[in-house]
Amino acid sequence: MFSFAYPSYLLLLLLVPVFGLLYVWARYIRNKHLKRFGKKNIISSLMPDVSPYKPPVKLTLELAALALIILCFARPWGGIKDQKTEKEGIEVVIAVDASNSMLASATASNDGPERMRTAKLMLEKLINRFDNDRVGLIVYAGSAYTLIPVTNDYVSAKMFLSSIDPSQITEQGTNITEAIEMAASSFSEDKNIGKAVVLITDAEELDDKESVMEAAKNAAKGGIQVDVIGVGAPVGVTIPQGGTVMIDPETGEPVHTALNEDLAAEIAKEGKGIYVNAANKDALNELDKQLDTLKKAKFESSTYALHDELFPIFAWLALALLCIDIFVLDSKISWLDKFTFFKKEEK
Repeated sequence: MFSFAYPSYLLLLLLVPVFGLLYVWARYIRNKHLKRFGKKNIISSLMPDVSPYKPPVKLTLELAALALIILCFARPWGGIKDQKTEKEGIEVVIAVDASNSMLASATASNDGPERMRTAKLMLEKLINRFDNDRVGLIVYAGSAYTLIPVTNDYVSAKMFLSSIDPSQITEQGTNITEAIEMAASSFSEDKNIGKAVVLITDAEELDDKESVMEAAKNAAKGGIQVDVIGVGAPVGVTIPQGGTVMIDPETGEPVHTALNEDLAAEIAKEGKGIYVNAANKDALNELDKQLDTLKKAKFESSTYALHDELFPIFAWLALALLCIDIFVLDSKISWLDKFTFFKKEEK
């Protein structure tokens, strides 16, 4: 199969016949002007070294070179083929808390960086460390949703990660149970590949603590490690809302939120994983080391790869034609004068 990366550039090939017509028109005007000075055969005898055949030959060479150069810009491909690669790694599903409390400060100060921003930066760095691993992404608040299934497309994973916005989530809450259960069902059925759920949360206002612990325990029994990243500070801070702060409708007081580290650590313990605080500078390294303990397995991925680029062939042909054109002069070739190709020799 023959194709082009930039087929729109092929429209430039229309320049080839345009230049050809301009040459024919220029030759017509030239001959018309020469007739003013006398008969053509007489005028030609006054210019014995001028070849009537070389200009069209040179033009043909130049137009052919132009066409080849345009084809180079269009980047020709020879076709596509099915290329299979074998990789070794693990599977990781990241579950991101998108409740309103993630809009609060990640520090003990109300003016600190947003928890969600802190979470995104850390998770993006984590994804950047993946090599042959597969990664999936789940977002949860009152309910859990799959943003991207387990894949090795890290670019898409980071794109979906950056799109998470707690203010766009209508059903609020912290349904970690559903998040863990959905993550556990997102993995492949291959039991030889190590699997882990990376849960990032402030672990506040759980819908049902017992069910969360049960979900983490069941995941661990199924060979799925549950690691927890805590975001925020143990000190309560306000939650921004509409340019002010979130108000409790019952008390009329500002709502405060704080990281529940004890609960987050307990979830990780039940899930046979580790708990790290995102504020810890070594948190990412600790999590990375924990994931390295998982069993890596080989899995085959099938991708479509393009054949070798063909533009060098066209580029070399264009260069060869231009080199020939340089050595084709407008004057006649002296040693060919003794040959008569187009008229009978006079007796």
